[in-house]
Amino acid sequence: MSEAKEERLVTQITPKSEDFSRWYIDLIRRAELADYAPMKGMMVIRPYGYAIWENIQKLLDRRIKATGHVNAYFPVFIPESFLRKEMEHLKGFAPEVAWVTHGGDDELEERLAVRPTSEAIIGFMYAKWIKSWRDLPVLINQWANVVRWEKVTRPFLRTTEFLWQEGHTAHETYEQAQEETLLILNMYKEFVENELAIPVIHGRKTEREKFAGALATYAIEGLMSDGKALQMGTSHNLGQHFAQVFNIRFEDRNQNLQYVWQTSWGVSTRLIGALVMAHGDDSGLVFPPQVAPIQVIIVPISIGNWKDTVLPVALKIKESLDKAGLRVFLDDRTEYTPGWKFAEWELRGVPLRLEIGPRDVKNNQVVAVRRETREKLIINQDNLEEKIKELLALVQKTMFEKALAFQQANTREAENYEEFKSIIEEKRGFIRAFWCGAEECEARIKEETMATIRVIPMDEEGGVNGRCVYCQKEAHTRAIFARSY
Repeated sequence: MSEAKEERLVTQITPKSEDFSRWYIDLIRRAELADYAPMKGMMVIRPYGYAIWENIQKLLDRRIKATGHVNAYFPVFIPESFLRKEMEHLKGFAPEVAWVTHGGDDELEERLAVRPTSEAIIGFMYAKWIKSWRDLPVLINQWANVVRWEKVTRPFLRTTEFLWQEGHTAHETYEQAQEETLLILNMYKEFVENELAIPVIHGRKTEREKFAGALATYAIEGLMSDGKALQMGTSHNLGQHFAQVFNIRFEDRNQNLQYVWQTSWGVSTRLIGALVMAHGDDSGLVFPPQVAPIQVIIVPISIGNWKDTVLPVALKIKESLDKAGLRVFLDDRTEYTPGWKFAEWELRGVPLRLEIGPRDVKNNQVVAVRRETREKLIINQDNLEEKIKELLALVQKTMFEKALAFQQANTREAENYEEFKSIIEEKRGFIRAFWCGAEECEARIKEETMATIRVIPMDEEGGVNGRCVYCQKEAHTRAIFARSY
C-alpha cells in the first residue's frame, strides 16, 4: 500500500514531507503521547507517552546500577546562596531559573530556585558526607524533574519542566573522574543505539558549547529525519571546580586534604522526541520494539460469528505472548472496523500487528504485519511466541540499520566555506569539516549559517591535518557541524 493511500486513513496529521514541525506536533497530540498544559511551555505526558519513558527508565536504570551506581533523591528547591557560590554556573542558568519567593503568605528570607540541575545542592551534601578516601568514589544517580524557564518550547524537545536522570559522582583523582565521564558517554551511546535504534556520534563539546562550570563536556548527537541534529545525552567532567566552591575535601591515602574530582551526566524525556523524529513517517509513529509501549497488537477480523470462532483463539494467543514477556494488546472493540484499527495502530507505531480471521483460525495461522516495512507474513501458530520474538528482534535490527544508512547518507565533508554553506542550506545533515580551534571561527559559522559544532568525535581530535573550513588556517581537529534543535 502506498504512503499516500495510508495517509488518507489517518486524520489530523500534517504530512511529514509537507511540514516537519507541524507533523511532529500533530503526531504527538493525535497519538496521545502528550498534550499542552494550561501553563505556558509545560506539557502533560499522557499514559501512552509515559509508558515509553518507563521503558527507557527501566532499561537505562539497569545499566546505571550494573556499573556500580545507586539511586537517591535530592530536594527540588535550592537556596539562592548555593547557586551564587558558583557564579559561572548561575550565569549559565540565570535566564531559565524559576524562583520561589513565598511560602504560603509569608515572604521567604531567602529565595529558593526550582532546580534547573542539582550540582549545587548535591555539592553541599557531598561536603557533609565525604571525609576520607575510604568514602570514595561516590556514585549516585537520581531520577527527577527539573524546571528551566525556556522562551521557545516544543513538546519533549524543550519544555519548562521535564523528566530526566542526573548522575553525580565524586572521585579521588582526575583520571578516575575522566574514566567515569567516558564510561557514561559510551553507556549512553550503547543504550540509544541498541534500545532506541538511533545511531549517534559521540565526542567532546567545544569550550563555547560546554556545560557551565565543567572542565569538559561530552555528548551523543543523533541526526533526525529532517536533517537537524539533536543532543541526546551529556556527560561532564566537572574537575575540582564545584569541589572548591562547596569545600568537598577528603583526607587522602597520605593523610593530606584534597579536593574531590566530580562528574555529572544525564538524559531526559527529550529521548521520546528523538524516537518520533528519527523513525516516524507520514502514517505516524514507528517505535523500536525495545521501548514500544505495545510491542504486538492483535486485531481479530470481525466477520460472521467471530466472537465465537476468532476471538477465543485471539485471546489464547494474547495469553501465550503475555506469558512470554511481551507487551501485547488485543483490540476486540466492536465499535471500530478492522481497517480503522489497522490505521490507528500504525499511527501509534506498534512494531508488529497480528491479524486473525476465520480462515486463519481454520489454517492454524496468523497474518503478521511489520510496521517499519509494512511487510505481511503468514506465520503458523505453533511455537508462535519464539517466532514473534525473533521477528521483533529483526524489526529492531532493521530500524537501526535504516537509521544508520540515513545518517551515513547525510554525513558529508566540506573542505571550504562555500561548500559548507551550500550543504547546510540545500541538504542539511552532519557536516564533517576541519576547524582550527578558534572560537571566532566557531561563532562566525553559527552567526552566518545557524550551524554549530555538535561534537568533536572521539577519533577526530588530534592526529589529523587539514585546513579550517572557515579561515583556511592549519587545523588538527575535525568536527561535526549541523543545525540543531
